[in-house]
Amino acid sequence: MPACAIVSFRLGLSDGVSVVATAWQRALRSLGWSTTTVAGEGPVDHLLPGLAIGADTRPDRSAFEAAIGDADVVLVENLLTIPMNLPASRVVAEALAGRPAVLHHHDPPWQRERFAGITELPVDDPAWLHVTINRLTQNEFEQRGLAAQTIYNGFDPEPPAGDRAGTRRRLGLAEDTPLIAHPVRAIARKNVPGAIAVAERLGGTYWLPGPPEEGYGAELVGHLERARCPISRQPVDQATITMADLYAAADVIAFPSTWEGFGNPPIEAAPSRRPVVIGDYPVADELRRMGFGWYRTGELDALARGLADPDADGTGPSGHPTLAAALDANRVIASRELSLERMTAEIGVLVDKLTGGSR
Repeated sequence: MPACAIVSFRLGLSDGVSVVATAWQRALRSLGWSTTTVAGEGPVDHLLPGLAIGADTRPDRSAFEAAIGDADVVLVENLLTIPMNLPASRVVAEALAGRPAVLHHHDPPWQRERFAGITELPVDDPAWLHVTINRLTQNEFEQRGLAAQTIYNGFDPEPPAGDRAGTRRRLGLAEDTPLIAHPVRAIARKNVPGAIAVAERLGGTYWLPGPPEEGYGAELVGHLERARCPISRQPVDQATITMADLYAAADVIAFPSTWEGFGNPPIEAAPSRRPVVIGDYPVADELRRMGFGWYRTGELDALARGLADPDADGTGPSGHPTLAAALDANRVIASRELSLERMTAEIGVLVDKLTGGSR
């Protein structure tokens, strides 16, 4: 059985990179690969604290090499992309030189203002393949002389049904209270004030389950204190409340980010037929061209009417006559264009290319 070692700053948690890495791990296992996980944080097979974001110590190269063992392929999730821990990136790059590896890139440094001057990443090697999560980033790689291919994130078209009534009881909500969920970590680019504004306009409760990161705690407190709507900070812990429960309980998904490398929640909302208010970041436009019907922040009046009557004309986002029509389209497009099956097939072709089809 061929083996793949999956490496990142953190794995098995609720951040977007961890979620996508878990999907790739499941895809590889369905293709007949064994997997082992290596990270600085999270419930992993090999915990190397020096790989973590903001680690105080440089990871030991020999310990890293022992953790990945004789894996046929090493899948590096964003650790050789974004400079969250440059000493760790250097150690991993040195250890993987000449070894078959897939570098899975979520957000390279030039896409973040605070990292724009760092040119050390991403790194390259003839034995590696570069994979991006959107075509915008693929084009930016190629402009910098790095060949890459895009594999869009994949999603289960029939996810588990969540518990709407039970989750809303846990949040202390009446059935007729609109719930606007913002399923993100609290960081600046997620635009918490914009999401609060959606809840205020719709007369609903704002639910932010994720913790503050990247020094955003004090600013977050200020935004929540100034909000003119009820606030819930109930976390999603996958035991008491799952992501399926969040989508079942919510009436609207707020996702007004100023930047996303992909943005999973608008796609995750599709099987549950939940409307999404989405920011004007470039990859949203790339995905919109598939036909998704998501509301812009200037279309909240139409959304408010749609929540009252989803079949009424003029209640849909741009390009869709009604809210109901947009929700139907989103479900079909997510299943057709962004399924786990499609992603798994593309990963199979990728690893065959890397290993010469010898797995």
